Amino acid sequence: MSQEGITALRIAVDEVKSVITALTEEEWSRPSGCIGWSVRDLVAHMSSNYKETVDPSPAPDEPINLPAERMMDLLIEPRKDWSNEEILAEYLAFCDQAVDVLASLQEEPMASTVIPLADLGSYPMNQLADAYAFDHYCHLRIDLLAPEGPIERRLPASDATRLGPAVRWMITGMPQMQSDLGLALAAPITLTLTGPGGGVWTIAPAGNEITVSEGASSACVADVSSNGHSFVNWGTKRSPWSEHCKVTGNQAVAAKFLDALNII
Repeated sequence: MSQEGITALRIAVDEVKSVITALTEEEWSRPSGCIGWSVRDLVAHMSSNYKETVDPSPAPDEPINLPAERMMDLLIEPRKDWSNEEILAEYLAFCDQAVDVLASLQEEPMASTVIPLADLGSYPMNQLADAYAFDHYCHLRIDLLAPEGPIERRLPASDATRLGPAVRWMITGMPQMQSDLGLALAAPITLTLTGPGGGVWTIAPAGNEITVSEGASSACVADVSSNGHSFVNWGTKRSPWSEHCKVTGNQAVAAKFLDALNII
């Protein structure tokens, strides 16, 4: 279960509300930290996800077989002609309802029902809370707010309650989100995240794939260390891992894997 994900998401929604309800017209148009998206695109992405969670659009006649990132673009495109006020209104109309829907998925039989998420892999429905907590944490605290994002606002500091479920989603999704990622890893390595949301994991090759297990292994040939907040940044390829990580041990093995890693 991920009651922690629901708690983190409720906090994130309240913090997003506090920021986007006070945006100026000029701030809405600024480029966000998510390449190719403006601030209004970023909010439209979050609002459209929540609308689809509460009030799904009719299924298409033919299945859509597209990467998850492209499907997100398709939700934003119809909103390109919306006013800033319309995008804001959609977010405010659906955000709390969507969190309630996700909270309902923490109960059986839905909680353990596995669903596919396009090319991101397949997950029990209770883990969708972590996915949304990750999405909101990344977009709010990396893409929207300074210093990485374009908007200067003061919010409470990140802590384990806010960040932990986002990191958990990244760790859980890492083995599924990239096919053939194991080909970029010649030997096991340790990932050490410090501070809020931190922990230690062993990442090991398993044929073309990888496995991720909690704790360190004596078989690891390198240790990659950063803080948990930075992991959300470099693990999603928003900035180079070399700006945030300390690598000890076999530099070449770690670097080849880190160059390939791209968590969505």
